[in-house]
Amino acid sequence: MENFYLILVVVLFALAISDLIVGVSNDAVNFLNSAIGSKAAPKWLIFLMASLGVLIGATFSNGMMEVARKGIFHPEMFYFSEIMIIFLAVMITDVILLDMFNTFGMPTSTTVSIVFELLGAAVAVSIVKIKSAGGSVVMELAQYINSSKALAIITGILVSVFIAFSVGAIVQYIARLIFTFKYRDTMKYYGAIFGGLAITAITYFIFIKGMKGSSYADFELSSGETLQDWFKHNSGLVMLYSFGFWVVFIQLLKWIFNIKILKVVVLAGTFALAMAFAGNDLVNFIGVPLAGYNSFQAWMADGATNPDTYSMAMLAGKVGTPTYMLLVAGLVMIVTLIMSKKAKSVIATSLDLSRQNEGEERFGSSFGARVMVRGATNFNKKLVRLLPGSFSRGIQSRFEPHSYVAEDDQDPPSFDKIRASVNLVVASILIAIGTSLKLPLSTTYVTFMVAMGTSLSDRAWDRESAVYRISGVFAVIGGWFLTALIAFSVSGLVALLIAVSGKFMIFVFCGVALFMVIRTHTLLKKRSAAKVENEEEEIVEEDAFEQIMAKSSKQMIKAVVSSNQIITLGIESFIKEDRAGLKKAQESSAAFSKKSKRNRDKVYSIVSKISGGPIETSHFYVQMMEHKREMAHAVHFMLEPMIVHIENNHKPFIAEQAKELNALITATDTFYNFVLHAVKEEQFDELDNLIKERDKILGELNKLEKNQIKRIKNKEVNTRNSQLFFKMISEIEHLLLHTVNLVKAQRDFITYTRQSK
Repeated sequence: MENFYLILVVVLFALAISDLIVGVSNDAVNFLNSAIGSKAAPKWLIFLMASLGVLIGATFSNGMMEVARKGIFHPEMFYFSEIMIIFLAVMITDVILLDMFNTFGMPTSTTVSIVFELLGAAVAVSIVKIKSAGGSVVMELAQYINSSKALAIITGILVSVFIAFSVGAIVQYIARLIFTFKYRDTMKYYGAIFGGLAITAITYFIFIKGMKGSSYADFELSSGETLQDWFKHNSGLVMLYSFGFWVVFIQLLKWIFNIKILKVVVLAGTFALAMAFAGNDLVNFIGVPLAGYNSFQAWMADGATNPDTYSMAMLAGKVGTPTYMLLVAGLVMIVTLIMSKKAKSVIATSLDLSRQNEGEERFGSSFGARVMVRGATNFNKKLVRLLPGSFSRGIQSRFEPHSYVAEDDQDPPSFDKIRASVNLVVASILIAIGTSLKLPLSTTYVTFMVAMGTSLSDRAWDRESAVYRISGVFAVIGGWFLTALIAFSVSGLVALLIAVSGKFMIFVFCGVALFMVIRTHTLLKKRSAAKVENEEEEIVEEDAFEQIMAKSSKQMIKAVVSSNQIITLGIESFIKEDRAGLKKAQESSAAFSKKSKRNRDKVYSIVSKISGGPIETSHFYVQMMEHKREMAHAVHFMLEPMIVHIENNHKPFIAEQAKELNALITATDTFYNFVLHAVKEEQFDELDNLIKERDKILGELNKLEKNQIKRIKNKEVNTRNSQLFFKMISEIEHLLLHTVNLVKAQRDFITYTRQSK
């Protein structure tokens, strides 16, 4: 029996390592997005500061480990075997859930996950225990769940969302009023004071307030006082000396080495926020395995008695965690931070919603976002009318956009260092306050909402982007609430099945977790490969003329190949009533449509990049993208009614129609092969022959329409059949017309591009 539970402890720690990896991949956005988004320093330096913060912060997390042991349920009400079921169900669910969110690039909350997983598993095991004893779940469940502490934690998490957004917005508004977007001149006079205040605030909340419960809190000084007590009695003096030191130090860095003050603040903030994250969130990853390990140690120390009768009352007391374990966990977090590709995906979501500059919006608009923007716009108009004109103009002048980034920068910062500093300082302080109160705040919620609040104050959400950004915030927050529901339900179900079916189910669920992680890793690799392929086709400023033409040809060739494949596969599958084939054609059509829309939406930025050439060059590139988009529309509108026809089990086309369509497929296939040859070899002198081939097919399409009319008169086909047949003919005609126009635009684009060399 001892060996079995030893294996379970090993499984818990194996899951903890996996959880650390997927958890840090998710939470890296919390402390990296501001430094990376503002490009305050090289990435190696940003990661170095974050790594140091994580390592030191891990040693401050000792006090938070109690949350996993007794924060959600009363451990004295459970036996050792039941506690192990709860902990294993939590860790299995956590790995699966976090990995799923990371794969889709959605920042979720590891704190909310662990809290609701503990709650769900504890409730499930409690229900089984009560029912086995013949008791009443309604009457007795409250004895097992630490409802007051759990409610305080959940309330703290929810309230922190509103506090973070509000404080971030207010502080950023004040900072922007003082420094404006043209902050360099102001920084010469007030920069050192700003930096000193920011780092002193961080020092107070991270080191003084955050020390409570840490590994260093009880360190005894020569005077007999503990380190925590000394800081408590001398906090005012520490703050004063800290402020003076940092003001002088930052100013000397500026004078002697010409190091920009805001870079120092951002790097210090990155360190502080990474430290606050590790201090608050490490419990989310290793708190449960450590609690399981403590339980196993206590059980073994008492002679490994019957695990089904051994009480876990010892978890209700204070149980320390060895510092070396915290440091090992911190090192795993650092390695993950540097190596994880999923972290980059999650960071991208936060930056897309908070960037100051234009770009492709990740989210669409929603009804709620449109209502909010419309209401805010109307309120602002009324407010402006009420305020004195000079006051409004004065405020407006402080928010006039200005950027110190060169116009030809291909990868400009998402926002400036003033906002990055506010993001980091405000978020780290709020999280440190939560840690000092032993409340496991969601660092994801806090940092994300601070970033959204500062974005709002900075007017990054203007009328061009507000609906998309607000919709994105709704989507992320909705994902958070969904996390809580899924975490509670899945963890409860896993715990219930293990408790009822036997402990062998533990290994079944571990296998499921491993399968899910491998599967999502494979999906991520495929998405990365597709992203690399798309980037190879994308035109950028530094591309030479030949590269521009080569990439535009690649885009065009893929459009031609996609159109031909969709027509051929779609019509053949329709004639055979092959639903699987039609499904593949539909997937190809959706991918073609998405890519063509993305290329067309980027026309503005691409035209800006190739604006060095003659106007005609940009004009023909715009035409190419429009024709490509119309081709995607044509194949989509041809395919959709065919799918509906098959899904509704309507009568298939008669033999004569099938024969005509097969002949049409052969003709279009020959035509598109001709197009590909002309484009690849740049034999645009064959364009006249290509037009003749197209006109020949158009003539055949006219014959098909006449044949269909004859069939209608002879009552060989019904109305539904005729509507679909005419629709297919019409869309293929549109497709052929736009294909030739695409070739013409490509020819003219290449011709004028070469002339501009």
